[in-house]
Amino acid sequence: MSTPRIHEMCAVEFADKIRRGEITAEDYIWSIINRAKSVDGKINAFITMASEEALEKARDIDRKIARGEKIGRLAGVAVAVKDNICTFGIRTTCASHMLENFIPPYDATVIRRLKKEDAIIIGKTNMDEFAMGTTTETSYFGPTRNPWNLSKVPGGSSGGSAAALAADEATLALGSDTGGSVRCPASYCSVIGLKPTYGSVSRYGLIAYANSLEQIGPLAKSTVDCALLLSVIGGYDSYDSTSVNMPIEDYFRSFTSDLRGLKIGLPKEFFDEGVEESVKKHVWSAIHKLEDLGALYEEISLPSLEYALAAYYIIAMSEASSNLARYDGLRYGYRIDHDDADYSRVYAKNRRVGFGAEVRRRIILGTYALSAGYYEQYYLKALKIRMLIRREFESALKKFDALAGPTMPLPPFDIGEKINDPLTLYMCDILTVPANLTGYPAISIPCGFEGDLPVGMQIIGKPFDEKNLLEISFAFENNTDFAKRKPGLQ
Repeated sequence: MSTPRIHEMCAVEFADKIRRGEITAEDYIWSIINRAKSVDGKINAFITMASEEALEKARDIDRKIARGEKIGRLAGVAVAVKDNICTFGIRTTCASHMLENFIPPYDATVIRRLKKEDAIIIGKTNMDEFAMGTTTETSYFGPTRNPWNLSKVPGGSSGGSAAALAADEATLALGSDTGGSVRCPASYCSVIGLKPTYGSVSRYGLIAYANSLEQIGPLAKSTVDCALLLSVIGGYDSYDSTSVNMPIEDYFRSFTSDLRGLKIGLPKEFFDEGVEESVKKHVWSAIHKLEDLGALYEEISLPSLEYALAAYYIIAMSEASSNLARYDGLRYGYRIDHDDADYSRVYAKNRRVGFGAEVRRRIILGTYALSAGYYEQYYLKALKIRMLIRREFESALKKFDALAGPTMPLPPFDIGEKINDPLTLYMCDILTVPANLTGYPAISIPCGFEGDLPVGMQIIGKPFDEKNLLEISFAFENNTDFAKRKPGLQ
């Protein structure tokens, strides 16, 4: 492949070529940087580019190779990182005015693990402010646009990471998923996005939104790239009290396209009213393709899913209210210039100016749900519903190897179309939040196009059974061309 097209390569392909001396890391990084300069003005996928740091790291890798030294599994691969994951010396804003100038003094555990394998951080990607959104429109730095159609949203809250991949501005990406924030933009941008089992990837260095729900997850252009990235970032971390102490799994292994004997459950609630017919059509076509590859499917019912969205938003907003209390502008964060009033007024004004409307809305609702007299009526009841949902999933996954359905209930919609209708936007998360409530792993894979707009299929697996999800994804990807298509972006 000629140098101008290096940026289109997948991670596994690039790492192989650099080891064989066919290309240099510096040439590759220059290609990525030039690609970003060419197209990111249209997309706004990045908040901060780390071009100089990336080039210096690339030159260091080339020097290592010249000396015959061993290089890591991600040798020279450009990784885009969602801007709520701490990166030493590189601005980390959470797409908020509140943290506009925050430069972390340390790396998140996932970043340390990437660097250990010689990955290169190419930049920090745009997102919904503090990861609160489904469209990447609530960013203080402006909305990200979908590379497949610049008038459409890319999904959220990890929209910048997915858009950067789809536009070939990065080769791998990290996102975080609290209620679908990896899978939603993966679906809308036609890339692979995986939310790992809760506790399987360290959350240390992830700026918290809702601790019991969120998980850092990989985004990639192919299943094998996704497996490689997950293998690098996964595993126990003593710095994270939610991390599960289990042997590190190598997900990057031989895959097969033979799914004979695989049993897939199709919850009818995933295909109910509210899911557009065009989406159902493409997902059912994908289900039949899996059937052609040997899988068996059966329609089932999970009645508690009726309450999943309400329970999710009560829990998420309550945890957000608690987590974001630290941002007062007095200890750190945005602070108004004139602060000669009393503490409470300065505190209120710092937060009113520092936070956007959606973040303030969620803090207020969460504070209300946790307030005296309402805690049992809302938050405690939501926790009980969460347990019911988990038990239903546990029961279903004793019979089936995985559950499947659409990732999103509708294709990508226009930027600005729903931003002033928060309830409608919250409903867009109805199919993705169950995996966060249960903590189970879930992957979104490209399964079709409605016109020029991507459609994704979601597959949910048993706890710590990511390898099975990746196996299904690989088999489908290897027998279709959806993941190979590129947006016509110049």
